[in-house]
Amino acid sequence: MAVEAANSELVKVVALLGAAVVMVPLFRRLGLGSVLGYFAAGLAIGPFGLGWFSDPQAILHTAELGVVMFLFVIGLEMRPSHLWSLRKEIFGLGTLQIATCALVLTTIAKLFGLPWQVAFIGATGFVLTSTAVVMQLLAERGDIALPSGQKIVSILLFEDLLIVPLLALVAWMAPSAGSADGEGSRWLSVAIGVGAIVGLVLVGRFLLNPLFRLLAESKAREVMTAAALLVVLGAALLMQLSGLSMAMGAFLAGVLLSESTFRHQIEADIEPFRGILLGLFFLSVGMALDLGVVAGNWPMIVGLVLALMAAKALCIYVVARLMGSDHAQAMDRGVLMAQGGEFAFVLFSAAASAGVIDMDINANFTAVVVLSMALTPLVVLVYKRVAPKPEVSLEGVDTADGLSGSVLMIGFGRFGQVASQSLLARDVDVTIIDNDVEMIHNAERFGFKIYYGDGTRLDVLHASGAGTARAIAVCVNNAEDADRIVELVAHEFPQAKLLVRSFDREHSLRLIHAGVDFQIRETFESALMFGQAALMELGADEDDAQEIAEQIRERDAERFELEMAGGSLRAGAHMVFGSALPGVPTPTPFTAPKRKARTLNADQVPEEEED
Repeated sequence: MAVEAANSELVKVVALLGAAVVMVPLFRRLGLGSVLGYFAAGLAIGPFGLGWFSDPQAILHTAELGVVMFLFVIGLEMRPSHLWSLRKEIFGLGTLQIATCALVLTTIAKLFGLPWQVAFIGATGFVLTSTAVVMQLLAERGDIALPSGQKIVSILLFEDLLIVPLLALVAWMAPSAGSADGEGSRWLSVAIGVGAIVGLVLVGRFLLNPLFRLLAESKAREVMTAAALLVVLGAALLMQLSGLSMAMGAFLAGVLLSESTFRHQIEADIEPFRGILLGLFFLSVGMALDLGVVAGNWPMIVGLVLALMAAKALCIYVVARLMGSDHAQAMDRGVLMAQGGEFAFVLFSAAASAGVIDMDINANFTAVVVLSMALTPLVVLVYKRVAPKPEVSLEGVDTADGLSGSVLMIGFGRFGQVASQSLLARDVDVTIIDNDVEMIHNAERFGFKIYYGDGTRLDVLHASGAGTARAIAVCVNNAEDADRIVELVAHEFPQAKLLVRSFDREHSLRLIHAGVDFQIRETFESALMFGQAALMELGADEDDAQEIAEQIRERDAERFELEMAGGSLRAGAHMVFGSALPGVPTPTPFTAPKRKARTLNADQVPEEEED
């Protein structure tokens, strides 16, 4: 029996991993995002899908550790000084948004015929935005560190704090509340919570750094990982035992370690556990969606989901505009934060236990929150596709119009900046256009004159002087844009020599077939120089290193000719040193000679360069 039970548990683990491995890449390829993929996988294998799992709540409790570790990693990125600078967003913006949403959503829930206590519980639970969903979407977009992302993080932190007074309010609303014992226990709970926060701050301030310093001296990497997990889970447990949020405890622990010299090591140790557990959390939320409850009460549930999401998004938009955000930022925040969150499950369970709401209402509210979390990635995707692109402010920037020059350079990023130097050194008349306004402003501070223009548009090319240019240099940092420009120039401006920055061998083949006059892979020559320098540092003779580099350059050219003739990147693969394919000559073994230590005089020590 014990063996069968163990096998059954192993089958469940395999099922969880298999569902995630299949569904998440599929949904990402479809452009629907990983969060929705996890939800779909959880729904498919849960009790209301294939029925492989019968108790999603048990998994949900374990998977909440993913949210805990996510908040810990966020805390590591927020130094106390930076967190203090966000105090207006946390307490000002957060308070106004939450109060407005709670009032409006309670009114809407009351319109659905719910008693005011029940409507208030459902509305305030929905106000608590899903930290896991929003942070994952922000992370996938790379927006967490941006000012707009920091405001959202600040509001989420304040909402995490809000769960404490909301739970106290639920206890006060309970039918048995109002006694002297109840009043005393509430004040005792508040005192315990404050004491836990103070204790955590003191431990983090005076004990954590010495602890990690001692463990680092032991040179035991696995102990450092265990200590990092101990800090995260210990802080979360302390907050949970004190009646506070586990995620808030982990966040505070991260903030306290944010200025530690071991911050990066701790983050690297936590990252694998964070990702797996956060995915497990999304899976368990998908399992928790009771399709039977949805089918039995679908008019009310669907109506509440749509009404609450729309009203919350509108409230967030209005508050954001009142607090100085522009239209695009306010819309983005409203769409991202329009759902209920994981702390709503805690609030609903506490309200059901206290007798404020019954179990049927608890199931309905839980279904509403889960559906809103599942719909958010879809809503974000639709908004991204239908929303108008933000207009680019061209204040202080000259647009391409009536220009002329011997050379038209399209793109002035890192590649274009270096490539332009040879032309400018010989006083060649170069016209430079780019569509990155910030880059144009930065270039002007160094004395460059760059015009705003999108090189993929024919009218812009005409206005930039492509019709009279002797050469057109395409230095953009996007292969598709480069291909589009090559197509336009080859057809409309055949008088100009066409030189193009290539991104890889496949792109180079496309450019050659398109008829460009010159192309070069952006990293090829620098990588050759790097390898040559590595040989010389190992003690190889400079002439030998140069000869090897030239040999590789010639072999690469021969390989490229074979690929052009064969139409495949594998046509010349056998010419690469180290390839397992037949035809590659065995290279001469190289043994680095022993090097004598060099002693520099004081005047030979190079000065440190500024970043």
